[in-house]
Amino acid sequence: MEKLKNYINGQWVDSHSDHFENVLNPASQEVLALVPYGNRQDLSDAAEAAVSGFQEWRNTPVSKRVQYLFKLKTILEDNLDDIARTIVLESGKTFLEAKAEMTRAIENVENACGTPTLIQGEFSEDIAKGIDEYMIRQPLGVCACIAPFNFPGMITFWFLPYALACGNSYIIKPSEKVPLTMAKVVKLMEQLDLPKGVLNLVHGAREVVDAILEHPVIKGISFVGSSNVARYVYSKGAANGKRVQAQGGAKNPVIVLPDADIEMTSQIVIDSVFGCAGQRCLAASTIITVGEHKDITDSLVESAKNRKTGFGLESDVLMGPVITADSKTRVESLISKGISEGGRVLVDGRNTKVSGFEGGNFIQPTIIEDIPLDGELATTEIFGPVLSLVHINTIDEAIRFINSGRYGNMACIFTSSGLNARKFRHEAEAGNIGINIGVAAPVAQFPFSGWKESFYGDLHGQGKHAIEFFTQTKVVIERWLKEWNRKF
Repeated sequence: MEKLKNYINGQWVDSHSDHFENVLNPASQEVLALVPYGNRQDLSDAAEAAVSGFQEWRNTPVSKRVQYLFKLKTILEDNLDDIARTIVLESGKTFLEAKAEMTRAIENVENACGTPTLIQGEFSEDIAKGIDEYMIRQPLGVCACIAPFNFPGMITFWFLPYALACGNSYIIKPSEKVPLTMAKVVKLMEQLDLPKGVLNLVHGAREVVDAILEHPVIKGISFVGSSNVARYVYSKGAANGKRVQAQGGAKNPVIVLPDADIEMTSQIVIDSVFGCAGQRCLAASTIITVGEHKDITDSLVESAKNRKTGFGLESDVLMGPVITADSKTRVESLISKGISEGGRVLVDGRNTKVSGFEGGNFIQPTIIEDIPLDGELATTEIFGPVLSLVHINTIDEAIRFINSGRYGNMACIFTSSGLNARKFRHEAEAGNIGINIGVAAPVAQFPFSGWKESFYGDLHGQGKHAIEFFTQTKVVIERWLKEWNRKF
C-alpha cells in the first residue's frame, strides 16, 4: 500500500509523523493509499524551503514566470483524463464532473498567464513640480492553500497559478480525505523544473492547519471549507498578521416564478441540486416556488427519480456517493429531521444500495416539500443530494426569506420577466447571482464572490482579486534635480 509523501524543496520526503490514515474510495471503501497526518515539523520544513525559493522566484521577471504556466496548461490538458479518474476514485464524482472540474482549473492557469498585464501599476507625472509618483505591485512572500475535499483538483487552482505568477512561493495542504489528486498534479508539475522551494505540498489535518496559521514566514492563506472552520482560519490567521481569504459554507436558494420555462428550469435545477451529490458550495438547496407550483413540482420529482446513482466511472451514472460514511449518516439524519419538522417526502433517497458497491456511501436524490422556513433543514447546509421545496406567495416574500439567511454564497431566479430578474439581482443578498442559471460559478476572469457567513476576508479567489491578494502595493514618490545630474 502506497504511503504518500510530502513534496518539499523539490523532493518527495517522508513525513515526520508516524500517524497515517486510509484514503478510501467512497463508492467501494477500497483503500487507495495511506496519507500521513503531518505535524508542525513538516510544515516548518516546507516554510523554510519556501522562503529560500521565494528569494530567487521574486526576482524572476513576470514575463518568464508565466512561461511556466503556459507549460503547466499543456501538461494538465495532456493528462486531463488521468487526473479526472483519480478525482473519481477518491472523491466519488462522476467522470464528466471530474473532467469539468479540471477544465475550470486549467482556465485559471490560462487566465493567470495574463499576469504581466494584470500586475501593472500606476504612474502620475508631476504631482508637484519635478516630483513623480507611482505605485508598483510586489509579491507577498510565502503563501499557502488549505483545500477542501469536494473539489480536489479545481479549488487549489483558484489561488496557485496567480500566486506563482505574482512571484510568491507556495505551500499546498490538500484535504486529508482526497490527497491523491494534488499529489498527482504536483508530480506532473515537476516537469516544469521550478526553482526548488517555490512549490511545496504537505499532507495533514488540524495540526498542519494550525501550523500554517501560526508560522511567522507565511504571509497569505487561502481556505475553502465550512463556515465554522473558515471563521476560525480567518480570525486566527488575521490575529497572526496574515492576509486571509476564507470561503465558507452555503445554503443556496433558487426562486422559480410562474413564468419560468418548466422543462428547462426543472432540468437545470436538478443538475444544480444533485450534481457532485450536492457536495459543492454552489449547489442549489432550497427551491422556492412563487404562485402556481404543481407543474414544476411534478417535473422536479420525475427528473429526480430518473437520475441514476452509482460508481462514477460507469458511463450512465449521473451521481456518485457522498464522501464518507459519516457524511451519509449526517445527511440521512437531516432528512429525518426535515420529516419530523413537518416536511413531506416526495422522493426518498435514504438506505440506498448500489449493486456491486453495497458498501458505498450512496444516497439517491431526495426531495422534501413544505419544510418550515425556520426549521433546521431550511437553515442548515446539508452538503448532500437533498432538495428542499417550499412555496411562497410573492417574489418580495421570497427575497425577504433569502435575505434572512446567514449565508450569502449564491442565489438564483428562473423567470422570463426582465423586470423581476433585475429586482432580484439588485435586492438578493448573495455574492454570486444566477438568472436562469442553476450554478452561478464565475469563470476565471471574475472573482468567486461570497457574502455574509459564506466568506471571511476582502479579496476572493480568481481573477483580479487574486492578483490583488497575492501582491502588496508600494508607492514611490521621487524627485530628481538638474544640479544632481551635473555631479555625475
